[in-house]
Amino acid sequence: MSGTTDNEEILRGVLDQWKAAVDRHEPQQVASQFTEDAIFQGLRPYSVGRPGIAAYYDSQPLGMTAAYQILETRRPADGLVFGYLNVDFSFTDRPAVKVNLGVLVKRIEQGWYISHYQVSRLD
Repeated sequence: MSGTTDNEEILRGVLDQWKAAVDRHEPQQVASQFTEDAIFQGLRPYSVGRPGIAAYYDSQPLGMTAAYQILETRRPADGLVFGYLNVDFSFTDRPAVKVNLGVLVKRIEQGWYISHYQVSRLD
């Protein structure tokens, strides 16, 4: 697997599960889509590892949902896929937050997991 279609398929496999857990407000399930030592940069100071990721998503308001669009993919090495995305986080009581998101997903024995996640807010 090395083509753009294959890269997008890998990313969607992880990101669809991430999105579903975000939409259901299941912070532990969101965190399970990440490696144990993932670097996570949301819109607050970064954290490393699943506990920080779960805490970040637990603090998000109920009803928040995510919609993403993959813009670019790269395969920097075997077992790694980089994705650059647009993501809209929608809320029940305020305007959506639009961000750019860079993710690096890593193949480990059990499957593909996010090992690096970095958001940039669009104004």
